[in-house]
Amino acid sequence: MNDDGFDAPTRVSRRQVMGAASVLGAAGLLQWTPVFQAPAGAASVVPPGFPTSIPLYQQGYRNWAGDIVVDALWTCAPRTPAEVVTLANWARGAGYKLRARGKMHNWSPLVVTPGSTEAKQVLLDTTAHLTAVSVAGGSPATVTAQTGITMEALLTRLEQSGYGLTATPAPGDLTLGGVLAIDGHGTAIPANGETRVPGTTYGSVSNLVTSLTAVVWDSATSQYTLRTFSRGDAGIRPLLTHVGRSFVTSVTLQVGANQRLRCQSWFDINWQTLFAPAASAGSRSLRSYLQSAGRVEAIWFPFTDNPWLKVWSVKPSKPLLAKQVNSPYNYPFSDNLSGELTSLIGQIIAGNGSLTPTFGTTQIAVVGSGLITTGTWDIWGWSKNTMLYVRPSTLKVTANGYAVLTSRANVQRVVNEFATYYRGRMDAYRAQGRYPMNGPVEIRVTGLDQSADVAVTSAGPPSLSALRPRPDRPEWDTAVWLDILTVPGTPYANEFYREVEQWVYSNYSGTYAAVRPEWSKGWGYSTSAAWADPTQLSTTVPNTYRTGLPTADNWDGARGTLNQYDPHRVFSNSFLDTLLP
Repeated sequence: MNDDGFDAPTRVSRRQVMGAASVLGAAGLLQWTPVFQAPAGAASVVPPGFPTSIPLYQQGYRNWAGDIVVDALWTCAPRTPAEVVTLANWARGAGYKLRARGKMHNWSPLVVTPGSTEAKQVLLDTTAHLTAVSVAGGSPATVTAQTGITMEALLTRLEQSGYGLTATPAPGDLTLGGVLAIDGHGTAIPANGETRVPGTTYGSVSNLVTSLTAVVWDSATSQYTLRTFSRGDAGIRPLLTHVGRSFVTSVTLQVGANQRLRCQSWFDINWQTLFAPAASAGSRSLRSYLQSAGRVEAIWFPFTDNPWLKVWSVKPSKPLLAKQVNSPYNYPFSDNLSGELTSLIGQIIAGNGSLTPTFGTTQIAVVGSGLITTGTWDIWGWSKNTMLYVRPSTLKVTANGYAVLTSRANVQRVVNEFATYYRGRMDAYRAQGRYPMNGPVEIRVTGLDQSADVAVTSAGPPSLSALRPRPDRPEWDTAVWLDILTVPGTPYANEFYREVEQWVYSNYSGTYAAVRPEWSKGWGYSTSAAWADPTQLSTTVPNTYRTGLPTADNWDGARGTLNQYDPHRVFSNSFLDTLLP
């Protein structure tokens, strides 16, 4: 989840999340002891002076992986953007924080950072009412939507009007607001000879914004108010990917003509062939599939030789052997764990890590047999129906995430170096009887947030998007997304993640490549936790948005603008107060 948003299941009790390796039903959902558990009673005091016209209630919070859990937080569901303004002005006077809560499909503590310092906060559920959407033709065609709408609902509405996106995150239950906050992305670069559809981008969804409305501070009236920003306004750029430091109520996105996509799955290519050194990469290398199709994803289960490779290609007409699909989520075997896999992962979490290689080989075997029995190894349909494939019932795992910015010519080198390093470290850990990673590696490739993709007057790309181009490196036109997944609480996971992170930053550097974190995933690792390395938070990550960027519009400029829009830090939490002080 790759990828990317703030969203997942809603009402969750302590009983549901406590206890390692508790297996829930045939769906294969596993709940673990949370890494972060808020103290009991943290939200027991009723917020004083809360606006009586807005219903207030307590509700549990559980992020996607189940490693950030709070039994009960004060929550409300604003019915209009004006009510969000009312809440912001109340929060400023009462000393409270407001956090936008969509579907909670997020790994990092951008929404909730449990702890005693977070007692004075209220979650704003955007999904109940802030879901209006309308589509307009034109040049470019646009869709205007409130930020609580899910990506599936948004894409469905676009499809009905003949429009779509080039790429989108795989889960459909992300909110639009969450996707924009963390520069959510899919996987796509132009195939050889492919022309970009007007109104679309190969970068993040944030790069499609033509205007937005946000709740910001008005110094003239000493009140929070709604303000609309056009894409040509330089002040919009930090809001396009604001990592939770603002509240955007609605956006207008440019869109393009919808496309029919064919998605073919392969599980017979050895990783050393797919991720071969650039000098010896052949017709079944990742580079070759990018040249011919432009849209790929590799899912590589631990200690297996053949990844699950998905390749999307633009096909206006149905290929003879392809299966037509008219709805999304066409891989049911990956949405729910089989009994065999449930048993294996339960034993692994209970302490039998040596079963991890068996778990990996069983996973790819299930994929292979599932593709065959469901006839989904070759599917064709409207873009939404092939790009959305992750349901909430998918195994809940934690993940790290990095975007490696480089030139398209160096993509094969990037994946070869990573795959070789990763397999070597996994083998080294296994030799010590340690199995830190029981989920797959996921690799995607996207373009950057190019200003040329924007069909209206633009002040430039999103300031804090991982896909923001480097003006000093115009040859860097591509990003390789690297994610490694494992079940929360797996022994030695954080040590492994830290090693990988240190290597990634060291290896992809200089004139060859650069690294930025994937905001919604894990990064900034100490040996015991993610988002815990003070050097990463205070120096390394900020510097990735300083190097090669103009002083007036780098990390510090974006931070200053966000603080100007919210000087009272109503839209913040203790983690963001550290990351973006």
